[in-house]
Amino acid sequence: DVMNVLLIVVDDLRPVLGCYGDKLVKSPNIDQLASQSIVFSDAYAQQAVCAPSRVSFLTGRRPDTTRLYDFYSYWRVHAGNYSTMPQYFKENGYVTLSVGKVFHPGVSSNYSDDYPYSWSIPPFHPSTEKYENDKTCRGKDGKLYANLVCPVDVTEMPSGTLPDIQSTEEAIRLLNVMKTNKQKFFLAVGYHKPHIPLRYPQEFLKLYPLENVTLAPDPWVPEKLPSVAYNPWTDIRQRDDVEALNVSFPYGPLPDDFQRQIRQSYYAAVSYLDTQVGLLLNALDDVGLSNSTIVVFTADHGWSLGEHGEWAKYSNFDVATRVPLMFYVPGMTISSVRQGERVFPYLDPFSRILGLVPQVLSKKVVELVSLFSTLAELAGLPVPPVCPETSFHVALCTEGTSIVRYFNASEKKVEEEKDGCVDTYRCFNEEPVAFSQYPRPADTPQWNSDKPKLKDIRIMGYSMRTVDYRYTVWVQFNPNNFSANFEDVHAGELYMVQTDPNQDYNIYSNTSHGCFL
Repeated sequence: DVMNVLLIVVDDLRPVLGCYGDKLVKSPNIDQLASQSIVFSDAYAQQAVCAPSRVSFLTGRRPDTTRLYDFYSYWRVHAGNYSTMPQYFKENGYVTLSVGKVFHPGVSSNYSDDYPYSWSIPPFHPSTEKYENDKTCRGKDGKLYANLVCPVDVTEMPSGTLPDIQSTEEAIRLLNVMKTNKQKFFLAVGYHKPHIPLRYPQEFLKLYPLENVTLAPDPWVPEKLPSVAYNPWTDIRQRDDVEALNVSFPYGPLPDDFQRQIRQSYYAAVSYLDTQVGLLLNALDDVGLSNSTIVVFTADHGWSLGEHGEWAKYSNFDVATRVPLMFYVPGMTISSVRQGERVFPYLDPFSRILGLVPQVLSKKVVELVSLFSTLAELAGLPVPPVCPETSFHVALCTEGTSIVRYFNASEKKVEEEKDGCVDTYRCFNEEPVAFSQYPRPADTPQWNSDKPKLKDIRIMGYSMRTVDYRYTVWVQFNPNNFSANFEDVHAGELYMVQTDPNQDYNIYSNTSHGCFL
């Protein structure tokens, strides 16, 4: 049975979804997908910023191997001519298609979204994407602003639409073409929201009355947070509505009522996203391909909504690195679908909704870098080999390991198997570990701390997340030869998951850390 692949990648989406136990959000369509999928509760990106994360999971290599920590280099030239996941599917007879933001546009994908290597036809970008940061948000005074919080009347928008609506329409069109031509496909759809600005159809605000929206559980900067770990959220400070608040750099804080508005708009943007995902999956039913298409849903990284006094990604905390990750595999996560049977009827978030729960929930710690080998295995293709220690000259290999072994195995069975240390990254007590990293230009927050350019990086924060703790060391880094010096530790963080799930109490200095390094 040949399986198609539909890969849905969302920008800046933390797991605020009903299927992840969020009580406030209305996300019926994604929850419906989860109810037919295996859902990973502890999945992590390798760097909490768009381009490095996407290049990492699309090539199956970590940021230290793609050598991309910013937005300004193309890995094929700068690091090695690595094959990508869509390229591998293309070489194996799939028509590969890209809609919306899949690769990060610009230098980091050679101004072409890595076409023609990765895609069979030139990638589609919505025509209204160029207005994303324009003054399209109506203020109380009736004038237009470039705001962070930006509910809009879609009919007043340029072309009377929004980028994600256009991407859904194009993806549906391509599904119909594939169906007609009977071609096996790998279709990647990249949605923009809830990336800032939080611009979405205004009716979604109705789902979240402000009095129901709380502040983050920990809206303060933790006392023992090393200053190098803090990200000063410079990108939101440049928006008209935030700029007008005149908050002090770097720690703020933002006024409470505005914090609630940001959180409200983030949720509203997620519900808007949910309707687009719902329409897309409904179309998969319409063309009769739900029984022969693997659906993967994930994000490039999370986003802080006031936790630790932070807004944005750009850190090593769980809120920035943790992502939703689910796999719908016909015949595996659900028994086979009869022809014509609907799996994904569209659900309206404005109606009363059943709380749909994941078909299977895995608490295994997994990484996005494993997506390449996992999808290859699910599609029945040979799984790319594990990369050697240095792999700059190896075109096809991966630094992740397929997580299909977690799909139907009971937790106990997996323990007995003991992964047999193939991948050096996994040999830490045989427990799965997720690695993330983040660069900084200096020990204290400055204007470029969120997004330092390669030449300005002086410190790299290497972070590992296990089932029990998150441990991070900030070490000296030389951008000229990409080397980290673990002898020169600038700061450290250690948080215990059980007693401190929000990572507010850094106990690094209370412990002897020799054993970790």
